[in-house]
Amino acid sequence: MKRIAIIAVLAVVLVVGVVMFMQQSEQSPPPETVAEAVTIVQAPDEVPAVDAQSDDDAQPEMVEESAAEDEEEQAQDKPLLLARADVSAASQDWKFKEGTHFVRMVPTQPTVGGADKIEVAEIFWYGCNHCYDFETYISRWLENKPANVRFVRIPAVWNPLVKLHAQLYYAEEVLVKNGKIANPEQFRAAVFAEYHRRGNRMASESSIQAVFERHGVSAEDFSSTWNSFEVSQKLRVAQDLARRYSIASVPTVVVNGKYRTGAAEAGGYPALMELIDELIARESVR
Repeated sequence: MKRIAIIAVLAVVLVVGVVMFMQQSEQSPPPETVAEAVTIVQAPDEVPAVDAQSDDDAQPEMVEESAAEDEEEQAQDKPLLLARADVSAASQDWKFKEGTHFVRMVPTQPTVGGADKIEVAEIFWYGCNHCYDFETYISRWLENKPANVRFVRIPAVWNPLVKLHAQLYYAEEVLVKNGKIANPEQFRAAVFAEYHRRGNRMASESSIQAVFERHGVSAEDFSSTWNSFEVSQKLRVAQDLARRYSIASVPTVVVNGKYRTGAAEAGGYPALMELIDELIARESVR
């Protein structure tokens, strides 16, 4: 009997325990899942309309630029005066062509005189047959040369005899300036004739002095001029310009230290005189 009673008590306790467990399970909330813990944000069905301006009414965004950028932009907007001058010259209908009839020297070289006039320089030698022939054309052109043009002669100096004749020319120039030679053109023609017609090569100081004395220059005036600092300085300038102008033959004409030409390039002496006038016109419109 005691055994049955104990079993009955244990059965009751077991039933009561099961009932209490089931009641606690029903009252406890179910565990949260990972999916339920994540917040899901959904895009709205409609995007609110923005009150946008049209392209014409839109205000540009103001962007501050550096001063360097402003200067660069302004520099790009400014016209190039030199280019404009070249365009003016290039717009002319020129007869002669650079590289064919004349050479443009780059950079432009110095001239004998100042920049107040356009300088036409003839590089010559008294012993040159072509220079002798060219004299007639130059003399005729000088009668009506433009008022804005200065004509100068530069003697060649490439060997001892030619340099001696260059010294003759500059002594002649100084004596003319000092009033010791009354008729410069006549004296110049006489020196050409001395070489080309009389056969006097004037290869020494004494032979050159004799020519001057025949035309009224005293021995004293000749000697003081021949060895003067002024003549020596003029010779140095002639040597420098001959190098700068790349003189390889005579007669050569250089216009304003920029254009170099001659009869061979131009196509003869008449054409050369036309070319000189055209180069002067080029310099006048720049």
